[in-house]
Amino acid sequence: MNTTKYLVFIVLCSCTLSVSDKEKGNNSTTELYSYDVEQRIKDLEIDLVAPTIPPGVKLVTAVRTGNLVYLSGNGPLPAGNRKGYYGKVGKDLTVDEGYEAARSTGISLLKVLQDEIGDLNKVVRIVKVLGMVNCEPTFTEQPQVINGFSELMIEVFGDRGKHARSAVGMTSLPWNLACEVEMIVEVQD
Repeated sequence: MNTTKYLVFIVLCSCTLSVSDKEKGNNSTTELYSYDVEQRIKDLEIDLVAPTIPPGVKLVTAVRTGNLVYLSGNGPLPAGNRKGYYGKVGKDLTVDEGYEAARSTGISLLKVLQDEIGDLNKVVRIVKVLGMVNCEPTFTEQPQVINGFSELMIEVFGDRGKHARSAVGMTSLPWNLACEVEMIVEVQD
């Protein structure tokens, strides 16, 4: 008899907790971060502004399937107070300028991702990145350039920003952009 009363008490308490969670507006998503990702972006003094896309370009910027978001290649186009980066890294631009170009590209991709999923706190992990660097055939410092992108993702998302990555050289990129990056991101529902 006492066991039955105890079980009924546990069931009632469980139901009460479930109702309280719903009343608070909690849903099935769990908190992934010990901080607010979007506040961290502001603290890093980053303005998430969509890049200026050249006229006549028809582009699907992101496609979501299940918990994965595939982001189209993006480059260091001008956006807000960010300048555009054009030319070949190692010839027209230094490796440091290429690094900044890749970082700028990361900021643009964060804006695309935010527009797609609504809240960057839903990012479970940056899964895969392909970084392409506009350079001469003899240039070999593509990883150092794309570090600008990768290090930004880690600054923003912590360990969840670490990703599998390829960094390759291209003899040309659209509009003579210094680099182009595409990525795959796992997100919560």
